[in-house]
Amino acid sequence: MFISLLGATFVLAVVVSFIIAKVFQKPVQQILDRILADEISYAWTKYLSFAIYVVGVSGGVRVWDLEKYLRPQGDSEVVAELTTEAWVLEIYGAIMGTMSAVAWMLLVFFVFTLIAFVIVRGREMKQGS
Repeated sequence: MFISLLGATFVLAVVVSFIIAKVFQKPVQQILDRILADEISYAWTKYLSFAIYVVGVSGGVRVWDLEKYLRPQGDSEVVAELTTEAWVLEIYGAIMGTMSAVAWMLLVFFVFTLIAFVIVRGREMKQGS
């Protein structure tokens, strides 16, 4: 049962990461095309897509939380039981953990690209005048 839960959270994290990567692919590509040279912006877009998967899966599959189903917690000798309610909570946690981790990563990305955009725009304005 534990292996099924681990597999389910992994698959959900990958699916949610895939959806997020697809939704943000075009905006990210447009931003990087504007800031970077065309040849390198494609590579950076691919890297950011890979990073979305890595961050999403690591945020969604919370292995340290799943350990409670393998080992006793605290002073008790009782291992947490994998009930239907526990499955629902773990699935919800996997989805929210994936989205939260990717949201933070994209926030950092967009803050840095905004700074880069302001610098590029300032140079263009200086050269134009």
